Amino acid sequence: MTEDDQAWSVADFADTQWTRATGAGLDPHAYRRVTGGLASVADWGPAFVRTGHAHLARADAVLERRDASGSALSAGEHLLTAARWFHVATLAPYTGAPRAAAEADRALGRALTLMEPGARRVSGEGFTGWLRGPEDAPGTVVVVPGLDSAKEEFLDLVSALLARGLAVFAMDGPGQGVLAATTRMRPEYEQVVGRVVDALGVGRVGLVGLSLGGFFAARTAALEPRVAAAATVSGPFRLDWEQLPPPVRDIMIRRTGGLGAAREFARHVDLTGLAPRIAAPLLVVDGAQDVIPGVTNGAPLARLAPHATYLSVPHGDHLLGNARPDWLPRLADHLAHALTGLRA
Repeated sequence: MTEDDQAWSVADFADTQWTRATGAGLDPHAYRRVTGGLASVADWGPAFVRTGHAHLARADAVLERRDASGSALSAGEHLLTAARWFHVATLAPYTGAPRAAAEADRALGRALTLMEPGARRVSGEGFTGWLRGPEDAPGTVVVVPGLDSAKEEFLDLVSALLARGLAVFAMDGPGQGVLAATTRMRPEYEQVVGRVVDALGVGRVGLVGLSLGGFFAARTAALEPRVAAAATVSGPFRLDWEQLPPPVRDIMIRRTGGLGAAREFARHVDLTGLAPRIAAPLLVVDGAQDVIPGVTNGAPLARLAPHATYLSVPHGDHLLGNARPDWLPRLADHLAHALTGLRA
């Protein structure tokens, strides 16, 4: 590969990740500065980690009172920014990804300790995450990430749900986020969510899943009776292993523990028989520009689930980071109304 090929490769990768990264909360100008200085995709992880460390240093400077105008709030904001950069570092092939995921986890924890003293870390078999919001919240929502996402990616969604008075548990499950280094992804996610609900001590939950997390959320809504409302964003209805792009297959192989496990996992991603069993009100969100070979999007799920509403955003891409106002308020309202009976 020539230097020109490498430059085009990293430019293409940066363009592909653009709306996902900015949708996760990275400053678009900083994103362009960082990615514009990369010689190859191999430089992605180290560059994003360095940027995360710069925000950690800013937070530490505030806390050590080297910045007299700072506050615990501004330190927390720097830490949240660091968590986002550390997470996005893991989106490219990178041997340091487990360390970056661990740093994202630590930065988020430090931020919430400073900014929301009532936030509570909750962990159990196959899951870990943060419970945020009022103790007397009228409803609780569990946020489920996808194939290579994590709890640090969807902070804007969490904020929208918190603003509607709900409690929110943003989690990493098996093979996800900080647990990716020590656990393997598996299709029976309803078992994990069942343990989450037990640990949270609530009688019912709302559930929102993003990307592959949409499959996990829909499957769980069909099999776990304590799911009282659900939503999916860019969730697959079905996967065809042979048609999936090589980068997607590579990630699945890493997250499930091997080629055979990945093929078997993909075979189980099929909601044909489960969709009719979803009794809870369900909102299915797709971007019409989200076209991935081997992935059937959510329209069949919305047709088969008894109480589903389908929202397809014509210009939306995968995870609809380029169309936040077109779906995020509606999704947050859907969950709030389904859980509380009140209009948000």
